[in-house]
Amino acid sequence: MIGLETHIELKTKSKMFCACSADYSGREPNTHVCPVCLGLPGTLPIPNKTAIEWCIKIALSLNCNVSNISKFDRKNYFYPDLPKGYQISQYDEPFGLAGWIQLKDKRIRIRRVHMEEDTAKLTHQFGTQNSKLKTQNFSLIDFNRSGVPLVEIVTEPDFENAGEVTEYLQKLQQIVRYLDVSNADMEKGDMRLEPNISLAVSEQGLAVGNKSQQPKAKSQLPPYKVEVKNINSFRFVAKAIEEEIVRQSEILDKGETPLQETRGWDENKNTTVSQRTKEEAHDYRYFPEPDIPPIRFADSQISNIKSQIPELPDSKRERFVREYAIPVYDAEILVRERSDADYFEQTVKDGKKHNLTPKQVANYIINKKPNIEKTVPAELVELILVTQETKELDKEELEHAIELVLEENPKAVEDYKKGKTQVLGFLIGKVRTLLPPNSSSEGIRELIEQSLK
Repeated sequence: MIGLETHIELKTKSKMFCACSADYSGREPNTHVCPVCLGLPGTLPIPNKTAIEWCIKIALSLNCNVSNISKFDRKNYFYPDLPKGYQISQYDEPFGLAGWIQLKDKRIRIRRVHMEEDTAKLTHQFGTQNSKLKTQNFSLIDFNRSGVPLVEIVTEPDFENAGEVTEYLQKLQQIVRYLDVSNADMEKGDMRLEPNISLAVSEQGLAVGNKSQQPKAKSQLPPYKVEVKNINSFRFVAKAIEEEIVRQSEILDKGETPLQETRGWDENKNTTVSQRTKEEAHDYRYFPEPDIPPIRFADSQISNIKSQIPELPDSKRERFVREYAIPVYDAEILVRERSDADYFEQTVKDGKKHNLTPKQVANYIINKKPNIEKTVPAELVELILVTQETKELDKEELEHAIELVLEENPKAVEDYKKGKTQVLGFLIGKVRTLLPPNSSSEGIRELIEQSLK
């Protein structure tokens, strides 16, 4: 039984509760900071309106209910990357509740979509030598990331294997990119993944995840769950899940219960490692953020945000198949990126005057992979037309094809000589089947007529 928490950084210009630039990637450490995001005494947070609207846009795109009243809360815990000693987040009244994402074979329920601030970034140094040649371990903190708008999307424990998790994450990444609210770049940490994994125990006493288990028996809700934190790769999250299923199965098959804990993923050893005992909600001592009043939305405001949502990938794929009569496979590839889909549609529009079909355009884009940033749709139409141009044939090649057709079709030759000239079209068609695609048909009729004299 697998649930997923996904954190997505929004690409707003400023941070969540202050005016500092949110563009911290590659910047000099601790240069995009101010008293607010450093958590200095006496500072007050001012919510970022755009970030809140983008969070609601994500929630609506995930089929969530957006309530008219929401609020921020303080999540209290002590860690070096949290300067205030608490994180401004949302607890019992998030912006989005009870949504879903449809996979190929099942629907994954979304429990909540809420808004919070990101933490500072820790860089751990191990075995570093100081000036006195003593080996030291220490951590460096960069507060440039502290306070960047962060949306957390929490699912119900509806996943049963790593494949379903990967499919869900790919669709989620695609949606937020279509909305243009985040780059969702895994390598830069724009999208961070935290699976919660536990195994139900069957009536026979074997872990359901055990490969030796017979067809799944009736199971009960596990009394524990293990969270693997801050994974930044679809491949690694799949590996972490698979490793945890094996590890937890071995513990359960001994009649023991795995610890409820937070673990990390060690990509060098391809295994999960224990970090700390997992906290429950009461451990964070949530209470309403006293410096930010509750946020109220009129129905018209929510409707206005909803009207700004573009056509999303699933709808666009279905329309491409219906409107352009292209295969589902082609449509799936074309809608992966919104820019590619828009480029395809504009090229189809520009190609109509040249009688190019959507299928011809799709084939060229999928197979040739043109650089859409350097080639405008009108130029692509010209390139496609060039590939569709007929090819001049060598006369000897054409004469050889005609000779073969006449030898194989003596009845048609006889009919022609009896005055049934309509068979000439039949013979021309047969010759064309022996020629390369897009070959010029010019001169075929004359050469056949000469051969039949």
